[in-house]
Amino acid sequence: MTTLPESHLFYLSTAQRPHLAEARGVYMWDVDGKRYLDGSSGAMVSNIGHSHPHVQEALKRQIDKYTFGYRLHFQTEASEALAAKTAALAPEGMEKVFFVSGGSEAVESAIKLARQWAVVTGQESRWKVISRYPSYHGCTLGALALTGYDPLAAPFAPMMQAMPKIPAPTAYLDGLDPTDPATGAHYAAMLEAQILAEGPESVLAFIVEPIGGAATGALVPPAGYMQAVRDICTRHGVLLIHDEVMCGGGRTGRFFGAEHWGTTPDILALSKGFGAGYAPLGAMVAHERIVGPVQAAGGFLHGFTSAGNPLACAAGLAVLEVIEAEGLVARAARIGALLKKGLNGLMQRFDFIGDVRGEGLLLAFELVADRASMKPLPPTLNAYLELVELAYAEGLIIYSRRTRGGRAGDHFLVCPPLISDESHVTEILEKLATALEHFAPRLRAAISDAR
Repeated sequence: MTTLPESHLFYLSTAQRPHLAEARGVYMWDVDGKRYLDGSSGAMVSNIGHSHPHVQEALKRQIDKYTFGYRLHFQTEASEALAAKTAALAPEGMEKVFFVSGGSEAVESAIKLARQWAVVTGQESRWKVISRYPSYHGCTLGALALTGYDPLAAPFAPMMQAMPKIPAPTAYLDGLDPTDPATGAHYAAMLEAQILAEGPESVLAFIVEPIGGAATGALVPPAGYMQAVRDICTRHGVLLIHDEVMCGGGRTGRFFGAEHWGTTPDILALSKGFGAGYAPLGAMVAHERIVGPVQAAGGFLHGFTSAGNPLACAAGLAVLEVIEAEGLVARAARIGALLKKGLNGLMQRFDFIGDVRGEGLLLAFELVADRASMKPLPPTLNAYLELVELAYAEGLIIYSRRTRGGRAGDHFLVCPPLISDESHVTEILEKLATALEHFAPRLRAAISDAR
């Protein structure tokens, strides 16, 4: 193995990783020639795979023209074209687009737009943004205040304005039938109760991931939930913000995750697969009735230097063209159904897999000590880290977090690029099965000791 020099970078993890040498399609190679299947699309980012020639050519053409034009000085062809395309894909009426560099910035922008709208429309008393627990909405302090994931949020609590939380609709943990509309109504009622407890005149917005991301592991809401929260927000004059950072961009078999339920937010946040890793890119998309009053009052008091960067927008436009030209949204639905069937097969084989969930190619499975009670594994086992390492050793990259607020529960996101085919599904399942086989003796021993 190549010996690497000491790194001056630091991140969340101290795990040593090899240098990346090349990436094409669904595969990545390190400098020693080992091949990895990108089974999580990085952090659910690389929706169209790596090194797509159409995007590379678009970037080269843009570089030959210009690489930067500040948004207050010039309009750029790339940003205007991408904004028009994004508005065309968004729900009806959501025609205003604000570009950012990532998901945290998109969420931060959404809540600041919501607040400025309230101020300019004479609703200054509205400032509280209700979110769910668990959830993850970003790492900037505003987005982190909405996040229900203790290890990431708790250290910074004194620096943030605490925001109210309601339980996420974890029907599979609560012993409720997710296909029963009564279950959706049960969880949605918690939102209305929280709005009333806070005082509707103080509640600005409710933010929700239509399909869960890292904090809940591809959690699909129960029947009727998304429609019910839309109705509740409308009834109380509360803005509905969809966090589509992870589930948007075609990954779930629809371009936006909320399309599965036909619900329309007032504002949505989009990133990750939107730029597909070719450039730092995200967007906030809002309804004209929200943006209009803000613009009329002097403009949106918010911005980033790289907002609408022409290189990033050129990449994003090319990514959307690939998604359309190659039918990747429909492909995500088809290949995702095949992968989910395979994950359910692993659940039958390994009794410590307690749940398989998700839509399209946003899928996850959760490990438990007891499937009947959904009791989590002992946190000291660190299964969410150990299984990732075993899969990595097999040449498979997956992504993990802890389901229950970040303190317990171990889930793993299996979200390969939307270009994946049947052979890639087979390879993912084979490598994952091998990793689970290697981990099973230690895991079963830990479960036995905990009883």
